[in-house]
Amino acid sequence: MYLRRKVDGFLAEWKENPKHKPLVIHGARDIGKRESIRHFAEGRYRHIVEINLAKEEKYHTIINDGYAAEAIIKHITLLDPAKQLSEGETLIFFDELQAFPPIATALKAFDIDGRFDVICSGALTRYDAIKIESISVGYKSDYTMHSLDFEEFLWAKGYDESVVDELLIHMQELKPLSSVQMDIFESLFFEYVLLGGMPEVITQYLVSNTFTGSIKLQRRLLSTYEGDIRTYAQGVDRKRTLKVFNAIAAQLGEKNKKFTLSRLEHGARFKDYRDSIEWLVQAGMVNISYCLEHPELPLKGNYDPTKYKLYLSDTGLLVSMLDDEAQDDLRTNRNLSVCNGALYEQIVAEALVKSGYALCYYKRPDSTLEQDFFVRTMNSLVPIEVRETSPKTKALKTFIQSDSYPDISWGIKLGKGNIGLADDIYTFPYFCTFLLKRYLKDRA
Repeated sequence: MYLRRKVDGFLAEWKENPKHKPLVIHGARDIGKRESIRHFAEGRYRHIVEINLAKEEKYHTIINDGYAAEAIIKHITLLDPAKQLSEGETLIFFDELQAFPPIATALKAFDIDGRFDVICSGALTRYDAIKIESISVGYKSDYTMHSLDFEEFLWAKGYDESVVDELLIHMQELKPLSSVQMDIFESLFFEYVLLGGMPEVITQYLVSNTFTGSIKLQRRLLSTYEGDIRTYAQGVDRKRTLKVFNAIAAQLGEKNKKFTLSRLEHGARFKDYRDSIEWLVQAGMVNISYCLEHPELPLKGNYDPTKYKLYLSDTGLLVSMLDDEAQDDLRTNRNLSVCNGALYEQIVAEALVKSGYALCYYKRPDSTLEQDFFVRTMNSLVPIEVRETSPKTKALKTFIQSDSYPDISWGIKLGKGNIGLADDIYTFPYFCTFLLKRYLKDRA
């Protein structure tokens, strides 16, 4: 079963562009990169030459005589005569690029040669990505892929674009959803939260129509991520990297969700863990939210790199990390408030990242004023409050009403309530978070 993805449209447009360049698709393991590329290639190419650089190490030798396209093609066909390559009709797909990043050096040669389409995919760290960029800048295209977002989950459940379009119209017109709409979307979103966005987990659920086995599968995927840290975390302390990764769920469950290194190791310093955190973020396993120094524009550079929150890249992984009692409470009572509301912030953080936002929050040094997230429009800074219950916090009103924050004139509250507006605060249900970027597109 193939799950429709947003990358499908991108790949189709990439192919249709007569001047398209070799493509590198970045993203964490098991999010569906390989399946999407194979799906795209079927029917579009006469020949598909797929090389898994992790499992087929013999192909690491194809650059032994240099990076010229002709030399590489020659070595591929020598290693496997069954692989057929014909000009203008062949896709060369290098999978698991993180296992052998040097192959990316050939992208420039393939672009200049122009006879074959080339796609690479992998969970690349910052070091690998920077190295690849330095040797192939101007000769490749890039696409960052994530696990399924809520919109893609709706597609998997059989809903089409019209349902999403109607939901967006409700937001734009501030038209409350009917009780039926609220019930349906809340139920669908709860399914999505339990499952997360990993294609394998969702496919199993769709086939079996039950959550049985989902936790087991999520935990297997979690183990795979831990294995990748042990295998591919080059140049960083792997033990510390594992410590950070495995501590995220517990620290999100604390009242103060700021990630605290001293809980990992007595006397731990940021400089000791900085590379580990950066590796996890760049590998697509973790999302990071930095604390703003001042709640004002511009956002770029306006943060303290030593103060941050960490979230898992997929809510399903977080669910699998919860203890058995929390999981039972979540599934039986549909209680998304488990672990001091850790899931609520995780849900919003994940949706914002998948929409293309960089995460940031604010907490005044004296702890008297804080806000969960911020996004921006062309001219405004928009605070986002994550709150299950209806009452609005003093903080959100302070940001909007105080003259101390001239870039802020209105805000957004995400919770269990319906669509509405009061005191310059726009209220939307949690399941609308994936639409915020489209909603804000035309706002000043």
